[in-house]
Amino acid sequence: MDKTEQQALQVTKEIMVKFIEVGRISPTNFSEYFANIYTEVLRTVLETSSADAGMSDSAPE
Repeated sequence: MDKTEQQALQVTKEIMVKFIEVGRISPTNFSEYFANIYTEVLRTVLETSSADAGMSDSAPE
């Protein structure tokens, strides 16, 4: 697991804890949501990283 995946996993855990605290997700239905949230967080991080890399490549000198 690379650094980006580890960071996405940590963010997903924090999101899940918050959702459990506010009652949106319960420990019994945790598995129904975890994979989807992790996938979305990872996709967002990777897209943001790609966009940031693209912006730095096209920056004026």
